[in-house]
Amino acid sequence: MAEEPRSIQGPLHVTGEVLATKKAGAYRHLTITAPGIPQRFRAGNFVAVSVDEGRLARRALWIHRVKESGAFGPTLDLVVSATGPGTAWLAGRPAGTRLEVTGPLGRPFALPREPVACVLVGEGHGAAPLFPLAERLRERGCGVSLVVAAPDEARLLSALEARRSARAVTVITGDGSVGVRGDVPTQIGGVLERADADIVYAVGSRETLRAVAGAAEQRGAWSQVALETPMPCGTGLCQGCPVPVIAEDGATRLVRACIDGPVFRGDRVHWQALA
Repeated sequence: MAEEPRSIQGPLHVTGEVLATKKAGAYRHLTITAPGIPQRFRAGNFVAVSVDEGRLARRALWIHRVKESGAFGPTLDLVVSATGPGTAWLAGRPAGTRLEVTGPLGRPFALPREPVACVLVGEGHGAAPLFPLAERLRERGCGVSLVVAAPDEARLLSALEARRSARAVTVITGDGSVGVRGDVPTQIGGVLERADADIVYAVGSRETLRAVAGAAEQRGAWSQVALETPMPCGTGLCQGCPVPVIAEDGATRLVRACIDGPVFRGDRVHWQALA
């Protein structure tokens, strides 16, 4: 049903620069230069950004969009959720800061070969890679329904932009401050039924992804999930992001999220072992 993603060119390690930074709810959006990386980007890729000299591990960030910016050529928009010292440091970088960036990294989303009904589910800042994915799907004539979810309004990502990206949008907040009160696991079955979904793409917490994959399998839809898991190096060297997957022979094997993922078939992830 879908074209398996192929990487024609490998990742680059470049020195970029923060061109602009703005606060959006609970997140910080950074627009950065990263020579050569935007041209190689596919929806679902991420970048690994080095933080201050005192920290060895890099931070993996979703690419929200690629856009032209005049004299600087194509740039990257990144979404930073400041959940620890490293991401807080990145979120605080002003315009003009130079950053070491490696990317694009990871296995991107596979695209359908023919126009089909697609549901895209994004939780919190994990919704970031779904916006370029929605654009690619629309280019292929697919019907796109988008779900954006978060505990509260501040942690919703680009709810207004979502309405420009999809034919149908469902907004879910845990506190009911915007859209439907609840969470993805309790709402996803109804969303898939209304959209008559053939393919489901999702990014979010393990619990959410497990629920989405299960709901898709129940209705006979094909699912792809992008795992949000710590990826200390982003290149597979540190072995620090193991994911149990079910192989064709039924055996469970450990693979690396950063290079074998972060996108996996939902029915191939061994959710019980992952938890």
